[in-house]
Amino acid sequence: MSTDKPGINTRSVHAGAEPDRLHGAVSVPIYQSSTFAFASTAQGAARFSGDEPGYIYTRMGNPTVAALEEAVTAMEGGHAALATSSGMAAIATVFFAYLEAGAHMVGTDAVYGPSRVIVERHFRRFGVQSDWVDTSDLDTIRAAIRPETRMLYIETPENPTLRLSDLAGCAAIAREHGLLLVVDNTFATPVLQRPLEHGADLVVHSMTKFLNGHADVVAGVIVTATEEQRRTVRDALNHHGGCIDPHQAWLVHRGLKTLGLRVAQAQRNAVAISDLLHEHPAVEWVRYPGGADFPQAGLVEKQMEGPGAILCFGVRGGYEGGRRLLEKVTVPTLAVSLGGVETLIEHPASMTHASLGREAREEAGITDDLIRLAVGCEDARDLIEDLRTALDGLFEPAPQEVRTVPA
Repeated sequence: MSTDKPGINTRSVHAGAEPDRLHGAVSVPIYQSSTFAFASTAQGAARFSGDEPGYIYTRMGNPTVAALEEAVTAMEGGHAALATSSGMAAIATVFFAYLEAGAHMVGTDAVYGPSRVIVERHFRRFGVQSDWVDTSDLDTIRAAIRPETRMLYIETPENPTLRLSDLAGCAAIAREHGLLLVVDNTFATPVLQRPLEHGADLVVHSMTKFLNGHADVVAGVIVTATEEQRRTVRDALNHHGGCIDPHQAWLVHRGLKTLGLRVAQAQRNAVAISDLLHEHPAVEWVRYPGGADFPQAGLVEKQMEGPGAILCFGVRGGYEGGRRLLEKVTVPTLAVSLGGVETLIEHPASMTHASLGREAREEAGITDDLIRLAVGCEDARDLIEDLRTALDGLFEPAPQEVRTVPA
């Protein structure tokens, strides 16, 4: 490209997408092959030793996968990216690479449930300890650090409470204590937030969500800031086996090209929905980084380029009121996940975060009345009218059952 630093949308369209050298195909070919032939035994030996670039076996690298990795690297401003078979494969690979027996990590308490459960339930069996705290409070992070702490793992905005953690502040603490700072950037995407620019060491995504954007792929990615990190994570991924399939990688790469457009549309919709929720009498509270009452508005301005497309809120009647609302809406789909073109609505306490247990959820601020709305790309008018109708009818008396009296 002629410009030294192309814009985020230009990067999403062009990074990793050079025309195919053999036939000139504009779309990256799908190299649906498990293995790659060598021209000679000497070449095979050179590739295995690392003396010659090239492909060996798709678990260890693939041209289609490499194109996707190049694109995500460019968007996050990293050194390298490693695509994985799922978001949890990315997260587990990072833990596998950097947490040894006796190590301790500090993580965001209101984090994607399985990200926490895998450490507390599985890595704990191998001697890894963890504390999950409110990482929006830098003093709380400092208080949780021990001599054996090796990693600070944050998710910002948090899932599903949408609290923010100060990326630069967390990076300063990590440097002071010699910790690896890992940031889950799934909610914000590199369109709105690039943690490596604020001092993070590694960034992870569930590419299932916004990066792919069409609810038809499960995938993840790890972005590194240095070559040493790339080698460490690559070794762990190769042996852990969580590689992505080439066809899945192609689908994500295709989705990535429209990421900026989709995020912009979904964010506009979220702003409009936030206004409705703030005004409606059936809504008890709203939390949205773009809301006028959001307590961390200064941090949004400092480290993000927009508030995103996820909201959470509670309605009158608590858990039961929320259940009724979820069954009344017709445009949003009642389903977990987020980041697709369709709006999804779910109840974290009984769904995505049920595995944490009530005590851990309450400590993290994941209340029973919390509803998570992942806004998509529909027309804002249709979403607003549907939500307003559902909220208006939330506390209408239930129709009385009509009984036929026997003659």
